[in-house]
Order: sequence, then C-alpha cells, then structure tokens
Amino acid sequence: MKTVKSPFHFKGGVHPDYNKELARDKPIEKLPLPAELVVSMSQHLGAPAKCLVKVGDFVKRGQLIGEKNGFISVCVRAPADGKVKAVEKRLGPAGGKADAVVLDTTATPEPAPDANSPTPPPTNSPTPILPPLDWKTATREELLKRVEEAGICGMGGAGFPTSVKLNPPPGKRCEYLVLNGAECEPYLTADFRVMLERADRIRLGVEIMRKILGGPAVRIAIEANKPEAIAAMEKAFADIEGNVEIVVLPVLYPQGSEKHQIYATVGRVVPEPPALPIDVGCVVENVGTVAAIADAVEKGEPLLERVTTVSGDAVVEPKNILAPSGTKYADLVAFCGGEKEPPAKVISGGTMMGFAVSTLEIGTTKTTSGLLLLSKKKVFQYASGACINCGRCLRACPMNLNPALISKAVDANDIKAAEDASVMDCIECGACSFGCPAYRTITQSCRRAKNSIRARIAAEKAKAQAAKKS
Repeated sequence: MKTVKSPFHFKGGVHPDYNKELARDKPIEKLPLPAELVVSMSQHLGAPAKCLVKVGDFVKRGQLIGEKNGFISVCVRAPADGKVKAVEKRLGPAGGKADAVVLDTTATPEPAPDANSPTPPPTNSPTPILPPLDWKTATREELLKRVEEAGICGMGGAGFPTSVKLNPPPGKRCEYLVLNGAECEPYLTADFRVMLERADRIRLGVEIMRKILGGPAVRIAIEANKPEAIAAMEKAFADIEGNVEIVVLPVLYPQGSEKHQIYATVGRVVPEPPALPIDVGCVVENVGTVAAIADAVEKGEPLLERVTTVSGDAVVEPKNILAPSGTKYADLVAFCGGEKEPPAKVISGGTMMGFAVSTLEIGTTKTTSGLLLLSKKKVFQYASGACINCGRCLRACPMNLNPALISKAVDANDIKAAEDASVMDCIECGACSFGCPAYRTITQSCRRAKNSIRARIAAEKAKAQAAKKS
C-alpha cells in the first residue's frame, strides 16, 4: 500500500467556503432513541420499497417493513422496536413526498389474551439481526445476498442500490474499486469522522468487496485538507495485500463526483449517459457504505442508522450524530442544544447540492449526510438577473457544458435546445450557479429541463407500449 498525489486534474470546479471546522473535531455521538421515527419507503435511487406493515402492527428492530420493489430498489427494515402509528405520505429530504411508516418507539407489544400464553409474534416475521457470515468462506453469491437483504445503498449521494453496483452485468469486469472519502461538500464532516473512528470497518469492507468483485485494485480517494483521515487509512491498510493506493486529491469542488473521482484516481473518462463507471472498469463506493457492508456481513447488522453532520452558525453545538433512519430533523437539532437563533435557511445536505427545507419534521434516510442551520449572516436575498455572457459558468462546469446556453434555452421554454446542449450530462453540482455574478439559478434550470426530458421519454415509452398491446 502506498500514498500518492493525484496525477490527473479535471477541468472546472470551484472553491466554496468549506466551514468544516465547526464539526470536524467533534467525535461521533450516538443519539438516544427518539420517541417517534418517520421511516420513508424511498430512501434510495429507484423504485420505493413496498410497505409490508399496517397501522397497529408492532415491529421489531431489523424487521422487514418494506420489500425491494424492482431491480433498482432497496428493502427497508425497522430501525427500532415500535408500534406503527401511521402509514402515510410524508415529506422527504429532497422535497418530494413518499410513503412512510411512522413508528411510536415508546410503545410495547400488547399482551396475549391468555396471560399464560406468549405474546403473539409481529404480523411479519421479525428479523432483528441477520446471521453473521464468515466472509472468507462465504461464496460471492452469499455475500451479495447479504448486502441486498441488509438494505444497503450508497450513503454519499443518490443512494444507488449497492448489491446492483457490486454485481456487474455479463461482459463487464471491475478493475478498480474506488473508495470515495473526498467529502467535498461544505460543512459536512460525517465521512471524515467515519474514516477516523471506523477505519477498521472500512478495511474489512474493502476485503469483502474485493472478494465479491474478483480482486480489483483499490484506490482510496481523500482530499488533501483531511490529513488525519489520510493517516487513519494509511494505518488501517498498512499490511493489506495487492494493488492498493491512497490517492490524495487537490482541494476542489466537486472532487466527490463519481465520474471526476474516477478520472482523478485512475485517469479514465466515463462516457456520456447511459454509460456507467463499470463501462470503464470502475466501481465507486462511499466510505460509509463500505463500513456498512462490513457490519452487515460480520455482525449481521442491517443498515438501520448512519452518521449525519448537524452544523451551521445557527445551531448551538454542531455535531456528528449516529442516529437511526427516520429520526426527525427536530430531534437532531435538539440533541445539538437547539437553535442559537432562528435560522434564515435550513438545508438538508450540503450548501452546494443540498435542498432547502421548510420544516424540521422530516425524517432522515440512509443518504442523509448533513443538516445545516444558517443564520441571516450566511444567507442573503437576491434577484436572478440577465446573463452577462462572462463565461464564468463555462469555466466552472466540470462536465464541459455550456450552462449559460442551457439556462437561456430553459428560460425560453425550449427544452429541445437544452437537450441538444447535453443538459442530461449535467451532474447538478451547482458550480455554475456558485460562480454566476448575475445570480442566475442555472442548476435549477438544468433540473427543470432534465425532468421535462425524462417525462417526455416516459410518455413516449408508455405510448409505444400501449400501441404495441393494441
């Protein structure tokens, strides 16, 4: 194992104020179990899980409450014992609504009618813990199944089902396993603390993943502003066998982007969609996901909780909190001592790719990496102006797009022109909006165009299927 500096540097990128000092030195703290959890069936990319419980059911920690509902989907397990208070649409971290199971964790199972009889089991067969596996003797198929039944998805971005990513299609082979420890989003330090405090679990997770993927080379990507994390990884991987390198990346947003991390670590370029990293022989996983794989295999522990950074200048004490999925934002803030002052903006995630939210009643998910409370000093009102053709968005875009052209096309409601300008290649990193002196909401324009294009494609597909049936 060796540590090297990244020899490859992608075009574009920006340098936002990172503000990581607020929480970076705060060790992970475990949140006491909240009285109520709001467990979404849509905690991942793809189809939401199919809810298996109903109001009045008592569920056990680890019990399957939402089954995988398609190839690109992930199961959901109860993060704690509790009684189902409601199954209803609830607001999620990204703004949309999805089915959610509301659990009363203070409830206890109702006694059996006959005092001499045992309490009846829950409606669904409880699985409070999965049987531990010996990863060295387990087959590849057994390990893949464990990742799937543990409900593991990517914990650093969109939440892609991990069992799918670790099972390349026929004809595709993983040559490089890239561990994403960049954490380039401002304020967020959850991955940083996981690398410091759970380096041994990351090491074990890598060993398991290498077995699943057929022994690829390993590249651990960490930005240069995290020397403590680099040292922790060097110690954990010191005696590992095979082609393993820690790649120190320049401090530049968005170094955490999957495609750009592949280029920064191994110099390979992922083609335009629908191409995926596996098409260039790479699989990228967040360090938190890797640690979760280790726990699922060795300890039989499903993905029921995660570390979330709560930060910003409007919270009393920023922290890195280990909390069960479904924890309401209000409970996270209360654990940090509450609000120092009324926040002018609350952001789910980081300041670059996160989503502003209007309530703290939202429940966390497997992908909730951060919650930010910002005061009036950190937020200002602005009006979007006309493009001044300065070219800053072109220089900032890491995907070599022309964001100004796309934004103008969307303003004119010319979605076709935006599509011709390759808007579907946009990774929505926000670098263009960050650098725009006219405060144009370019990223939002790209999202609008992409949503319109996806809706059109879906409608065309549905129309073709209907015509085929008739």
